[in-house]
Parts: sequence; C-alpha cells; structure tokens
Amino acid sequence: MSKTLFSLPEPLVIPVQGEEAGYPVGRIFCVGRNYAAHAAEMGVEVDREAPFYFTKSSVNAVLSGASSPYPPGTENFHYEMELALAIGSPVFRANPEEARAAIYGYGCALDMTRRDLQIRERKKQRPWDLGKDLEQGTVFAPLTKAADWGEVADQRIWLTLDDEIQQDATLAELIWSTEEIICHLSGYYHLRPGDLILTGTPAGVGPAVAGQKMTGTITGLAPVSLSLTAAE
Repeated sequence: MSKTLFSLPEPLVIPVQGEEAGYPVGRIFCVGRNYAAHAAEMGVEVDREAPFYFTKSSVNAVLSGASSPYPPGTENFHYEMELALAIGSPVFRANPEEARAAIYGYGCALDMTRRDLQIRERKKQRPWDLGKDLEQGTVFAPLTKAADWGEVADQRIWLTLDDEIQQDATLAELIWSTEEIICHLSGYYHLRPGDLILTGTPAGVGPAVAGQKMTGTITGLAPVSLSLTAAE
C-alpha cells in the first residue's frame, strides 16, 4: 500500500446496547420532509411520489452527550429530532422483506441545521450542504438492536430544549416507512453495514443558542443530547 501524506480521522463508532463492539459509521443518508406537519411549518409541500434525500459527512458526526460550539455563519441554528436506522447487511434493490432484514438497529439522532443558510440556498435552487453538513452537526445516541426493540409503529418521538418540550409526535406520522425508504434508496445505492438513515423530523423545530441543551427521546430507545457552548 502506498504511503499517505497524512492520516484521516478514525470512523465514529456508536455504542450498541448490550454489545461490547460498536457500530462504525460509514455513510449518512437523511430523508427530507417525511412528516407532513414539519413540511407545513417550513412552508413547503410534501412530495408523496417518492422520498428525497440529502447526505451528511460521517466525520462531522458526534456521540450523544457532546458539547458543541455554536457554529459559524448562522444566526438561526435549529434542532431536528429523528429516528435513525442502521443497516446491518448488504442490500440492493430490496423488497420489503429484504429491507426489514437489513436493519441492524435503531437509535435517536439529532440533525442540527443552519436554517437560514438552508433556506437561502433552497430559494436559489442550490444544494443544502452549508445548512446541513456542518461540523458536529449530527449527533447519535447508542443504538438498540432491531430484535430488541421491535417494529416501528406508533412510538412517541419528542425533544426538549432546556427541559421544555418543543417537538412531540409519533413514528406513525412518518410519511415513508422505514421499509419503503430502504426499498427506494437501495434502488440507487448498494446499501451496506455502516450506512445510517435519518428518517425525518416532526414539527416543532426551532432555534437553539449557546448555553442550551437539547435532549431527544423515542420510546424504548436511548436518548440523545447535545449542549451548545459559545461560538469559537
């Protein structure tokens, strides 16, 4: 193997409940506008023909409990609480049964967003990268294996900001189910272990500032939290 000019960061490894080994993070796919009420609060329509996606860099992800400085370039930094699903076996052009079998586990996640930059770029029909793919902008709680948690149904999903509830919904409100997402996405990518899919956020997103703490919870899963510190 050729020598390299520099070393790259080691992959983030998410703890797994009941396991000594962790889950190394590869690619991160995110489903946009997968709750009707959230799409409405953003002033956009839900596309019910097919899900759509954006990606976030794994090197920008951190584990629950992190403290992160308020990011540069924004004056409207939003929290988004989401269900993350972790792929555990290779799958391509999946049917629903294959999609369910490919899910290793589930976890709580935060998709932090520079909302002002996302909206600015959206209005110009540009990619959302500046708004979405920011350093320490994706936060993962420990995963729970699918067999230990069960099926996605009507579990409650909610987020508190300094102990006040801001987001509160159920997973039954997902427009595209986890199986439908995997079936669709695997038509374009060979999904593999290490791939994580954030399935969308419910209504109630809003700004957070330095000194505040966000905690997101889904019934039966380990909660995810992030504390914001002053900008660097």
